[in-house]
Order: sequence, then C-alpha cells, then structure tokens
Amino acid sequence: MTPLRRVLLTASSVWLALAGVASSLTGMRQQGSIESYPRLTPILTVKGETFPSLINVTIDDLSAGLESGLFTSVDLVKTYVARIMEVNDTLHAVIEINPDALAIAADLDAKRASGKNLGPLHGIPILIKNNIATKDKMDNTAGSWSLLGAKVPEDSMMAKKLRQAGAIILGKSNLSQWANYRSSNSSNGWSAHGGQVYGAYYPSMDPSGSSSGSGVSSALGLALAALGTETSGSIVSPSQNGNLVGIKPTVGLTSRYLVIPISEHQDTVGPMARTVKDAAYILQAIAGYDPKDNYTKAIPHCGKIPNYLAALDKDGLKGARIGIPYNILPTSNSTEMVAYYNAIEVMKAAGATIVAANFLNGSASTSSIVLQADFVSNLASYLAELTYNPNNVKSLADVQKFTQSFALEEYPNRDTATWDSSLALGYNNSDGRFWAGLQQNYYAGGEAGLLGAIERNQVDTIILPTSRAAGRAAIVGAPIVTVPLGFYPNGTTVVRTSRGLVTTAPNFPFGLSFLGGKFTEATLIKLAYAFEQKTMVRNKVQPFLVPTTELGDIVGF
Repeated sequence: MTPLRRVLLTASSVWLALAGVASSLTGMRQQGSIESYPRLTPILTVKGETFPSLINVTIDDLSAGLESGLFTSVDLVKTYVARIMEVNDTLHAVIEINPDALAIAADLDAKRASGKNLGPLHGIPILIKNNIATKDKMDNTAGSWSLLGAKVPEDSMMAKKLRQAGAIILGKSNLSQWANYRSSNSSNGWSAHGGQVYGAYYPSMDPSGSSSGSGVSSALGLALAALGTETSGSIVSPSQNGNLVGIKPTVGLTSRYLVIPISEHQDTVGPMARTVKDAAYILQAIAGYDPKDNYTKAIPHCGKIPNYLAALDKDGLKGARIGIPYNILPTSNSTEMVAYYNAIEVMKAAGATIVAANFLNGSASTSSIVLQADFVSNLASYLAELTYNPNNVKSLADVQKFTQSFALEEYPNRDTATWDSSLALGYNNSDGRFWAGLQQNYYAGGEAGLLGAIERNQVDTIILPTSRAAGRAAIVGAPIVTVPLGFYPNGTTVVRTSRGLVTTAPNFPFGLSFLGGKFTEATLIKLAYAFEQKTMVRNKVQPFLVPTTELGDIVGF
C-alpha cells in the first residue's frame, strides 16, 4: 500500500466518496456514457460546456473559469485528486493529500460568491514539497520516518503566504529523502516514507532531485503548480526533467522558516510550473521579508518586491545583453549543445546582443564544508522548533542513529554517507574553520565565477544548459530561471542507473537556464518569458502517461 493510499483510506469519508467518483468515472468511460477524450486536447466539451485541459491549463484559465461560474474550487480539488489517484501508484509523485482541501475550497468558493477575491491564486490548488511545514493535519517529514507525526508551532512562512494569496494547499509532494542529502548510494526521487518517484516522459524515468514529486506533479497537471526547494539543482533539475519552468530565487527572497534545511547559505524555495507567467504569479505570492529568516533582510529597496507580472514582455529580449561563458561550455556536438547554440540564434534574432562572458576559473574549486557544517547547525535548529517530536530526534547524530536502526529506512541499502561526512567534520557553522570554506565558495561563484562574469561584461544574464547551471549559482545564492529548450530524439540510447532509473532516452526534456546577479528575478523572468514565447517548446512532446480525468468529468457530480 503506497503512502498516498494509506492517507486516503484513513482520511474522512469525503475522500472515500471521491475515490468512488474516480472509480465510477472509469466505468462510465468504458461503457461509453461519457466521451472518451484524446490524451491531450486544449479544450474539452461536455454537455455543451467547454473546459480547459488540466495538463495545459494556466492560472489565468482557471481564474476565468472560477469567476464565470463554469466550475468551482471544490470541482478543481475533486478533479486534481482523481488525477493523482490515476497515476500515483505508478509514479509516486504525491505523498499526502490535505484532508482539509475540500473544506478550504468550499470556503474560498463562498468568499468568491460574496465578492471577496484574494487575488490570482484564489481557489487554485497547489502542491508543496514535503519539507515545507504546515500546521494542519499533514506531516512534514522530508521523506523520513523519524519525523512522521512531528508537529510544528505554526505554518511555515511559505504555507502562510500561499494561504494568504488564496491558494489551496492540495497536499505534499514526494521528494528525494532529506532533499537528496543523506546517501551516496540512493536514487533521485526516493524517500523511505514515500517510495520512488518516477518521471513523466519515459517509463522508469529518473525524475531528478530533490523536488522530484513537485516536478512530476506540475508536469502532469496533478495540481496547477508546485513549490520546490533548492540547495543546488533541486528546483531547476527536476523542472528540466519535467519540461517545466522553474524559478530558483535568490537566497533570501523567499523565507526558509520551518522548511527542513540543508544549508542556510544555499537553501531557497521557489515555484515549478508549466509557464513563466504562472511561475511569476506564484513567486509574487511567496516572496518577501520574514522576521524569522534574517536572510530576507537583504531584499533590496527596504524589502519591496518588484512586480514580476509587469516584467512579462514578449519583446523582452530586444536590447538585452546575453552573456555566454564559452570557456566553461562543453565542446561536444551533443543534442543539448546544438539546441543551446540554436537558442543563442533565436535571441540574436529577437534583438539581443550576445556577449562573450567567460569565467576566470573554468573549473571552479568549491568547498563541501559549507553544506556539511550548515546541515549540522540548521537541522538542529529546525528540530528545536518542533512542538511534538515523536522520536526525540534533536540533532543530526540522533537522526543518523534512528535511520540506521529503523528497518523501513532501508539502511544500509541506502547509506548515510553524506551525514557521516558532516559529523566527521567535528564542528558546525559557528566554528572558525567554516569561514575558509565559505570564502572559497564566494570567490568561486563571485569574482572568479558567475557574479564576476556578469559584472565585468555588463550583461543582463548568463545563459547555460540547465544541466550545467545549478552549482554556478548555488555557491553564491544567485537566482536561476529554467525554461524548456528541447527533447532527446528518437533513437537516443537508453541509459540506466544501477538502480534501474532511466537517465537518458528518447523524448527526455532538457532546459535552458537564465542566471543572474542577486535579486535580479524580474530581469530573468522578462528574458525567460520572451524566449518561451518565441519558442513554445513545451508542447512539442507529451508525457508517456497522462491522467484522463478532467473538469468536465467532475462538474455536476
């Protein structure tokens, strides 16, 4: 029995009724009493009404349908839950559904009916990664049994901001356990509590990590979008594998309060969505100062957040200076690099100036001490916030001991080598020895790397294949926006990991990343949006497995 199924079977009777709705829909399709839809159509017609297809739908589409009364937020929740149930036994993308989601949706429908609208996200279901805490009936475990049942004093600021914007937190997405910061021999998307997430574009696909479930859920329309977290690559990489837009914000633009941490110097929270505009809507809702995360004090202009929606300009590449770091690019003529150089030509044709923006150090030397020492300190700080700690884990050493002794954690088949290295340091991030490692990273990503290349060449962005972008920004907390760039062609050799995950195959998506200086998200969004509108790559290849339940199936039931 999967964790999701366990939640559904122990939740309120309304969820059991929902399961019955999904079952009856399947039977009715087989009997031909409901139209059997093609896998993907932009608009579905049922009983004379047209409904947007949820795999392609946008926030604007849903807002228009909610405002017109074509459907309700309750209808949306029911439909998304049915879609999750269709595919989750195969893909394991969602670890838990919010048992209060229907009640929250009904309340938001009532507010809308009374004339109160909380904004573009009002009544829109969104999933959040299972390391972002909520003070409700859901767990926040980072995929570990050690935190099952633990309680937090309040919502994380990310959950609070989503609720204030009117979003429905539909549930928690599965992830690479501890945000991929536990093992040397595990796999992307695996967690002890949630099982193995698989990607949407090829059977047994590596979803990439660690926001694996968030990426798959957004790709398949299991919610409108999802939140992920990134320390180095965990938003942009699963966004690439999900053919998505992912925004990895500057460290400090979005609060990390009550988000299970790895590193205060590199952790950030951001949206994973199907369009740049939807990602911008969500970033607008979650960005901002939080007195419980002092890194947010660095937000410029006294904490005022730019209007990211105003930055959306289909002609935004005109006059832009685009930096190309030729000395760190591979020289191969791979599918990905051919697409990258074609993207440069698209930008030139759109009026951008292409500038050579080489890094001083092509193979930057970085320190692992930052993450190792931060994790020792930051995990203990998170655990100290818990108001109920069922397994009394108060430190990394406690979590290590639990993991190595609790059978369902699958140790040593999935080892704790990453933690072993952290503990072997013998110190945390308050020790003077930590400073040298931090400065090494700041130089590698600053003067010698990304920030130096931007400043020396006066460019608006550095562009890189997404597969090569994450670490360059991570070590200095700089932002990235990734957008779909292309797909591997038919005939591509299938490559698998030792655990059977497919890492390369036909139809695998890959992305293009726009990297910038700190707090330049508005500029990156403008450029990414203009490129997206010029290319519209996302719709050229579809997932191998797509839920069939649509709004038209649910409305009226």
